[in-house]
Amino acid sequence: MPDSEQLKGLVSEALEEMKAIEPVCLDVREATSVTDFMVIVTGSSSRHVRSLAEHVVTTAKKAGLRPLGVEGDDAAEWVLVDFGDVVVHVMQDATRRFYNLERLWGTPEQRGAEA
Repeated sequence: MPDSEQLKGLVSEALEEMKAIEPVCLDVREATSVTDFMVIVTGSSSRHVRSLAEHVVTTAKKAGLRPLGVEGDDAAEWVLVDFGDVVVHVMQDATRRFYNLERLWGTPEQRGAEA
């Protein structure tokens, strides 16, 4: 079983292979006990969002890992893939801008000057 750093790397590589847009990985270990890392990426369309999420799941399964859950893949506006220690958020651009998870969960540097 890989540790959270290794799982984060596996997820990041899978997303990079599928041309995820603006990948961000937030270390939230100091902010919550629910997960260690949040990986946030944008997909260019609902098809791209769904494909990114499916590729992450497929890549993890090949490594012997199964997600605890996958939510939102029906509409593919925001798909969440939960691996426990790593939670992946694959979003369309408008959804990502609206919810702005980087501002909610990021470090002051990631949140910008208002933080």
